[in-house]
Amino acid sequence: MSTENNLAKKKRRSQNIAFGIFTATSYAIVALLFVILAFIVVKGIGVISWEFISEMPKNGMTEGGVFPAIVGTLCLVIASMIFAFPVGVLAAIYMNEYVKDGWPKKIIKQMTNNLAGVPSIVFGLFGMSLFVNKLEFGDSILAGGLTLGLLVLPVIIRTTEESLKAVDDTFRQASLGLGASKWETTSKIVFPIAFPNIITGLILSIGRVSGETAPILFTVAAYFLPKLPRSIFDQAMALPYHLYVIATSGTDIEKSRAMAYGTALILIIIVLISNLLANALRKYYGKKVKMN
Repeated sequence: MSTENNLAKKKRRSQNIAFGIFTATSYAIVALLFVILAFIVVKGIGVISWEFISEMPKNGMTEGGVFPAIVGTLCLVIASMIFAFPVGVLAAIYMNEYVKDGWPKKIIKQMTNNLAGVPSIVFGLFGMSLFVNKLEFGDSILAGGLTLGLLVLPVIIRTTEESLKAVDDTFRQASLGLGASKWETTSKIVFPIAFPNIITGLILSIGRVSGETAPILFTVAAYFLPKLPRSIFDQAMALPYHLYVIATSGTDIEKSRAMAYGTALILIIIVLISNLLANALRKYYGKKVKMN
């Protein structure tokens, strides 16, 4: 009896130690995040003003604002999501609902996983070779948006696949049993149930696209362009590249240091607002699914 009690105590002790480590790690990660955010807010809040948000950069980007970079970033996010989100979702639906299990499906999944691990600068070089040079889009929002779309495509495919797998097969069987076709079952039953979780892929993709520098370096980003793009074939400034330029190779790095922190804060705010909007959309569709 005493042996069993000792074993039970050891198990509880091990469990408590493990939970303690996990808890401490979680709090440490959250604390680190708040430290980084607090550092950027403290350094950048003094620069934030209506003029900084709404004006063009001046005097070699040491004065003025970041309005063209904000507009360029939003254009790139929208362009990349218009391409990547429908393509990724449809590819995942095809893979999960129509392709039978076997070696072709395994190969495609493995290639998708490998694509997710390719460095972003490689996507930038590919985008420059294909979209900028071969297809002659030039340095443009279209070329940059397509390149960024390819970058986040694996994330959208994987999250959509997992969301579709989470839908109980009884829904599919009941729909097919009532005479619905495969497509009707997928589009009217499975997809609406999975859609709130599919939005997770959209949130992750927006966050990554907003902060990428290497892909846009070769396809769209302008060093100094104090005007707004008029079409998808125009070059544009973007917050990540603008931040990189004024922090590392501007005309007066020390003078523009405060602007760099302000630019970083604006970028964080844009990503935060985008994530909040996407989360609100996910909750809205989640409630609709529960009501139905």
